[in-house]
Amino acid sequence: MGKTILIATEKPFAKEAIEHIKKIIQSSEGFNLKLLENYVHQSEFKSAIRDVEALIVRSDKVTDSILSAAGELKIIARAGAGFDTIDIDSASKRGIVVMNTPGQNANAVAELAFGLMLGLIRNKYNGTPGTELKGKRIGMHGFGNIGKCMSVIAKGFNMEVFAYDISRGRDKMIGFDVQSCESAEELYQLCNIVSINIPANENTIGSINYDLLLKTQKEVLLVNCARKELINEEDLIRIMDERPDFMYATDFAPSRKEEMYKKYSMRTLFTSKKMGAQTTEANINAGIAAVNQIINYFKTGDSTFKVN
Repeated sequence: MGKTILIATEKPFAKEAIEHIKKIIQSSEGFNLKLLENYVHQSEFKSAIRDVEALIVRSDKVTDSILSAAGELKIIARAGAGFDTIDIDSASKRGIVVMNTPGQNANAVAELAFGLMLGLIRNKYNGTPGTELKGKRIGMHGFGNIGKCMSVIAKGFNMEVFAYDISRGRDKMIGFDVQSCESAEELYQLCNIVSINIPANENTIGSINYDLLLKTQKEVLLVNCARKELINEEDLIRIMDERPDFMYATDFAPSRKEEMYKKYSMRTLFTSKKMGAQTTEANINAGIAAVNQIINYFKTGDSTFKVN
């Protein structure tokens, strides 16, 4: 029978990505593919996961309830970098390995961030004069794979690039022509545009708050293609009420989207749903990485990208 790999995706991979994954599984003896795409109810997920040894997800929520139905599951591969949608503690208690695929979606997210920036600084292309990225200071709050991709793109716009990352020292920024900041506060004070590129965890959720945002200079643009939970939304609204020069662009709708659009229609820009990794290339890269990690784990015990 072989080991069954389930791909469970509310937002499916691109068709080309699935075709690549199928070819890899077909060429790897001892593995089968099971697909659950566009599911609506968690009950569908629970039913599909009962008899599989491996799981590939995107931004899908893998809860304790889901895992309780997974009697044979040995490994979960998150096709992307963030894994906060997976109940890591529950997986660990059940002896299930959890991996991510860092870097595979980075360029897609970086390009989207600049698309959002351009949309706002050009007044959503409404025919009125906007401003340019050239000569502006852009700050990377977090300098992982996405921050690195963004720094390269920013140089193409002739921007000055600054970065702060609590877990990476200056040596990690060598070769990227980036000026390192000593703190998040310094970064926010120096830059015209700040891009949030940090993971969501117990130390970062709600950390983008009033005190930090208050330190920004005039006519600042905050871009968030990471996670909604990083922003203290009440504090963000307070800042935008007090600061008519403050702009916010994000790759997901805030909880108070309608209110924010009504009050700050020309200072906010949101995607209809999380779109950072929604390119064919990113789908293919992340999907291939996920299935290869699963196969290598079963064949050789390779757990390089294990996160639990």
